[in-house]
Amino acid sequence: MKFNQKSLALMLIDSVLVNLAAFGGFYLRFEGNIPQEYFLTYYHTAWAGTLIYLFVFSVFGLYNRLWQYASINELISIFFAVTVGTSSVVLVIYFLAPMRYPNTVAVLLWLITTFLIGGSRFIGRILQDTVFSVQLPGIPKRVLILGAGDAGALAVRELKNSNYKEGYPIGIIDDAPEKQKLKLMGIPVLGTRKDITRVVKSHNVEEIIIAMPSAPGDVIRDMTELCEKSGAVIKIMPGIYNYFSGQVDTLKIRQVEIEDLLGRDQVNLDIEEVAGYLAGETVLVTGAGGSIGSELCRQICRFKPEKLILVGRGENSIFDIEQELRSDCPNINVVTEILDVKDREKVELVFRRLKPGVVFHAAAHKHVPLMERNPEEALKNNIVGTNNVAEISDLTKVKTFVLISTDKAINPTSIMGATKRVAEMIIQSLDWHSQTRFVAVRFGNVLGSRGSVIPTFKKQIAKGGPVTVTHPEMVRFFMTIPEAAQLVVQAGAMAQGGEIFILDMGKPVKIVDLARDLIRLSGLEVDVDIKIEYTGIRPGEKLYEELLTAEEGTTSTRHQRIFVAKPNAIDVLEIESLVQLVRERGSYLTREEIVEALGHVVRGFQQLPGKKKVENMSVSAR
Repeated sequence: MKFNQKSLALMLIDSVLVNLAAFGGFYLRFEGNIPQEYFLTYYHTAWAGTLIYLFVFSVFGLYNRLWQYASINELISIFFAVTVGTSSVVLVIYFLAPMRYPNTVAVLLWLITTFLIGGSRFIGRILQDTVFSVQLPGIPKRVLILGAGDAGALAVRELKNSNYKEGYPIGIIDDAPEKQKLKLMGIPVLGTRKDITRVVKSHNVEEIIIAMPSAPGDVIRDMTELCEKSGAVIKIMPGIYNYFSGQVDTLKIRQVEIEDLLGRDQVNLDIEEVAGYLAGETVLVTGAGGSIGSELCRQICRFKPEKLILVGRGENSIFDIEQELRSDCPNINVVTEILDVKDREKVELVFRRLKPGVVFHAAAHKHVPLMERNPEEALKNNIVGTNNVAEISDLTKVKTFVLISTDKAINPTSIMGATKRVAEMIIQSLDWHSQTRFVAVRFGNVLGSRGSVIPTFKKQIAKGGPVTVTHPEMVRFFMTIPEAAQLVVQAGAMAQGGEIFILDMGKPVKIVDLARDLIRLSGLEVDVDIKIEYTGIRPGEKLYEELLTAEEGTTSTRHQRIFVAKPNAIDVLEIESLVQLVRERGSYLTREEIVEALGHVVRGFQQLPGKKKVENMSVSAR
């Protein structure tokens, strides 16, 4: 191994310590009256014993560790290194020296060496945790930590490692009775959640860290509301799925976000199964510049495809994700194609030239109100565009085709929802005679996607309000973007052909509750600093969304978060007629013709009436 200056200094110190230990062993054994013959034995063997110890210590890695972060693993390494080193020295002396060490001296040598070597390595850590941990007046914030588990210990360690520049932990709150009045890394447990306000007041706490990354969203919400009453700044340890998805580099303490209050569970991917169809493959993603499409690209790169093709219509968004992937995944061959999926000839040229083996079709018009005002564009993009990409995937022998669908395709009341249901039918009908495995993945809203409620609410709060909600009873299913993308990738690995996979969306969330939470997380008070106003349900919107029709039902899969909908009857001739109608007349179709044509294909499709006002538009959000 190569030795730097620090390693050489440690070796010099160890040389002194092992010789000091040998002398100490003799001194203690003979109570200070060491016989002359043992002096001679030590004199003739000291150099050999020192070299043996240094060699063994280097083999056990005692010269290539960061000892300021030493833990039990380093202590175990020291124990074994000293044991092997002492045994080796005793054997050498037994065979080479004029007279061997007394057994008591050998034992004392081992004990003293362990103490001295261990002490030299841990002295920095001990000083850091004791002498240097004294709070400097006026510098660190006084911090209270919620959770006396692994995450709580990690939070304490983060603060200690920063020399308390980010805050000084004065105590911990935990509901477990068995942890009360105990200490975690020297920090006392001061009570349960009902004691938060009292502890904050009595200890002058300025900041609270919620260290419960695996707690459900309702628990985090309760904790947040309790902390808000105390007046302290609230921070949180991020959920573990954020760490594995690459959203954060380390488990750093940060501000509480709306995702924390939802408490979505970590996604467990079957790595071998996913790698089996993506590793070494040419993968194409349409809509690669969008929220879901770009996250799909990030997740796909984890499995080292041979080539990743980014397809999109907007050059700026494709440029952004291309630059990100080239920087973060330099070993992935990233190819970009600017094209519109409605352009069948260009789609076919790209597929025949690049020969993708797996296709994720995320390109779509998704905004309900916009598509109500521009219904012909929804038909052209979501139906004809999907038909183009799917048929050419069949012609070019793509192995797996995954359509990104939506819960709005179920019992649709909007143009957008109906067109996405037709898209599902298109890929299911193609699957009947194709060698390509065609599947769809259906899920609800994703937090933070462009045009969704969260970014809209944040902008409204930044402007001072009001925050606008369509209806007090409006509810939606939500999941995070990385969570959705990971489950889509997993579903593709499970594809046999023809399935509509349903992602577990958890519990529906009231939109007005999201608005309230965001206002509070911004440090403001609902109806005092920021008003909530109800604007009425927009055309095509429902109060709640569904993930299944009554006829579909579901069956489970080998993944606990993914289900399969039972297929409905599909009229292939009606689908073909609709696609042909859009190809021929497209932009010239009237709204009445569009609704009628969709109604022939999507049974039960019925447009909701126009905007419904809510009485007293500035009604209190409480």
